[in-house]
Amino acid sequence: MEETNTAFITNDAVVLGILFIILSAVFYTSGSSRPFWVKFYKVVPAILLCYFIPALFNTFGIISGEKSQLYTVASRYFLPASLILLTIGVDIPALQKLGGKALIMFFVGTAGIMIGGPLVLFIVGSLDPTMLMFGDEEVWRGLATISGSWIGGGANQAAMLEVFGASKSLFGQMIAVDVLVANVWTALLLLGSQHNDRINRWLKADNSAIVTLEKKMEQVELTSMKKSGTREWMIVLGIAIGLTGISHFMADWLAPFFLRTFPGSARYSLTSSFFWIVVIATTFGLLLSFTKARKLESYGASNFGTVFLYFLVATIGMNMNLAAILDNPKLFLIGGLWILFHVIIMLTVAKIIRAPFFFVAVGSQANIGGAASAPIVAAAFNKYLAPVGVLLAVLGYAVGTYGAYLCGLAMQAVFEILR
Repeated sequence: MEETNTAFITNDAVVLGILFIILSAVFYTSGSSRPFWVKFYKVVPAILLCYFIPALFNTFGIISGEKSQLYTVASRYFLPASLILLTIGVDIPALQKLGGKALIMFFVGTAGIMIGGPLVLFIVGSLDPTMLMFGDEEVWRGLATISGSWIGGGANQAAMLEVFGASKSLFGQMIAVDVLVANVWTALLLLGSQHNDRINRWLKADNSAIVTLEKKMEQVELTSMKKSGTREWMIVLGIAIGLTGISHFMADWLAPFFLRTFPGSARYSLTSSFFWIVVIATTFGLLLSFTKARKLESYGASNFGTVFLYFLVATIGMNMNLAAILDNPKLFLIGGLWILFHVIIMLTVAKIIRAPFFFVAVGSQANIGGAASAPIVAAAFNKYLAPVGVLLAVLGYAVGTYGAYLCGLAMQAVFEILR
């Protein structure tokens, strides 16, 4: 979807100021003891406002997420730095005790996307055959690119564009469906994280392993927190930003290497620089968690990481256009029903195996949102759980092309049956 209107504010320095004013206002009011704000934030989580207020600014043309470079800065620089800082103090053995339900829910989410796409296309195509076409083009070709994004990420989506040959105009519409529907679902997951206990009771889930990890990590932070100042903060930031730079340096070498030497590895996203940046940064953080660098948590490493993560949340929000649904509502209906099927499948399986809602939320977001938003959803439950989201999102990159290709073939078969 092409943006036709010029935003009122186009200077990124001004936009950056607006985003941080929003973030500071949200955090100021969320910590207020006034009865109104206490009641308000019991219903609306702070992170959701950090997401939706920039979206409203974008929707009403005050700022433009499409024209701004802030998301690129946040996702390429602040995200890897955040991943390093959030994983430095993580307890790896405790993470391992979370069990196999995390993987089960991830793959159930993948299956929900693969099955849901063809099923929804069959239902809406049977009720209204005109929805099978976008002008003179077959809609399934564009939907196949969404499956690449929702199972893996941008590289997988681009691969499906090449494989199934959607036009640029159709692809543009599918990007709008992808972004809006996925972002609305992310917002709902963030809202759900605030009602985690209630949902777990409905699922009859055993949440003990997650609770134990959260309490252990929080206790470590409380007991080890030391007085810190400029010296300590510069050390923390120096390591985070420095290793982010090294991650970029290595990604700039690895991605072209795989592209030249193993072009077929694109199906695993190994030719994507962003993939390598996320993987390398996370690996640095995990390796440092086994060293004395783990003590950086006592200087507030995870707090800095959380600040970076919230900035990323705001930049993701400013890329959401709430009015886009009016451009082609039928396509958004398909996307909405598709996500709904994915959710129903995940909740059904979670209830059967009594998986905690955390695994539902992160398993879903690792598919739908990828490495940029899965740690955000995980951190909404507890900042120490962000690495779980990263690891599952990386897995999504690996299976994305295979799953999306099979989903695309299934949708093609549905189209041929209905036509």
